[in-house]
Amino acid sequence: MNIDAIMRTAPVIPVIVIEDEAHAVPLAEALVAGGLRVLEVTLRTPAALGAIRAMKQVEGAIVGAGTVTNPRELDAALEAGSEFVVSPGLTEPLGKAAIAAGVPFLPGIANAGDIMRGLDLGLDRFKFFPAMAAGGLPALKALAAPFGQCRFCPTGGISLENAPEWLAFDPVLCVGGSWVSPKGAPDKPVIEKLAREAFGLR
Repeated sequence: MNIDAIMRTAPVIPVIVIEDEAHAVPLAEALVAGGLRVLEVTLRTPAALGAIRAMKQVEGAIVGAGTVTNPRELDAALEAGSEFVVSPGLTEPLGKAAIAAGVPFLPGIANAGDIMRGLDLGLDRFKFFPAMAAGGLPALKALAAPFGQCRFCPTGGISLENAPEWLAFDPVLCVGGSWVSPKGAPDKPVIEKLAREAFGLR
């Protein structure tokens, strides 16, 4: 799958922080059962790489690594079996490494210079981050106007309440959200319900 196909799989990509590897499989099972198959596991905790390996065993799950900030972390994410990689920003070394690895890559952008750096590398699918702090939907509309070939996944401050407004903007293919994967031991019925609500936002 390329990054465009991954972004179009569901309207919401869960942004997941795993503190305990034992939580990984039940969380992934609940999210997939609710229709959210694309799972972004952030590399913010020591349990993250093990969680990626574990979640890969869940049927139907498409598991990637988030918060990848340099080529070393990219290598670790790929070694753990990540099927895509998300970054909070875009540097040339990370961009070139991701392209060389052939992995679907969603780099973070917050301004026109970031987008132009991505386009220079041949990238046109971006995470708009931090979406609300960077000016919200008006900011993305202004940014998207000169870059008609680009598509976006806003992340940061997105909720069930404001996601529909973002998703109604054509250049937005999906949003990233942590509300569907609360921290701590997963309550599978609750998470599946949250996932179904999010999947229904199409």
